[in-house]
Amino acid sequence: MNEKIYTIPVNDAFLEPCECPLCAMYEKLEQDMLYFILENSYMEDDIRKETNEAGFCQKHYNDLMHADNRLGVALMLHTHMQKVQKDLQKLLKSQAPGVKKSLFGKQGQAESPITIFAKNHDTSCYICNRIESTFKIYLDTFFYLWKKDESFIIKVKNSQGFCIQHFAQLYTFAPQKLSTSELSDFFKILLPLQEENFQRVVDDLGWYITKFDYRYKDEPWKNSKDAVIRSIKKISSLKL
Repeated sequence: MNEKIYTIPVNDAFLEPCECPLCAMYEKLEQDMLYFILENSYMEDDIRKETNEAGFCQKHYNDLMHADNRLGVALMLHTHMQKVQKDLQKLLKSQAPGVKKSLFGKQGQAESPITIFAKNHDTSCYICNRIESTFKIYLDTFFYLWKKDESFIIKVKNSQGFCIQHFAQLYTFAPQKLSTSELSDFFKILLPLQEENFQRVVDDLGWYITKFDYRYKDEPWKNSKDAVIRSIKKISSLKL
């Protein structure tokens, strides 16, 4: 079963303390995907066909540019841009002879084909697609382990909760993956876990702010020195 294949990365994400183990899984997937695409995979015909079609989002273009393979990036960009140019030319020709109206659209009506083309282009990303595909399997594996492995439940209990985005995903997918009784037990653990750990970060952030009051300058920092970073991770899933 696919669930068994992916139990290692899911279990591993709960071994190290962090504000969201699912963020840790996602970040590891992202790192692995960047390595994969830049270590000669871009020279494989099937991979290049997909990158030509999808391109990359702004974030992953930035990541690729900061990696140590500008030639690989250039090769992917070259054929992708040729594909974009060809598609755009085809779209422009398809609008003739009504170019004056159809390309720009009428006021109050639907977006023009060019605007739709540009939006689709901006949101398309080979790396995001691959990550999301695998991450869905990780979520399935999470619930597989929850049902099959008591030690995994203990790991979740001992975790520091989740970011808002991934808490919402677990909350939403749980009814699809668990029986009625399993779901009840799951929420009895998930909801207090999330609430307690969110409050923990709020308290740490509050103490961090308090430390800038001269009356508390000699008080210990407790766990608040990295509270700003952890708060952003908790609230936004942002990798810092």
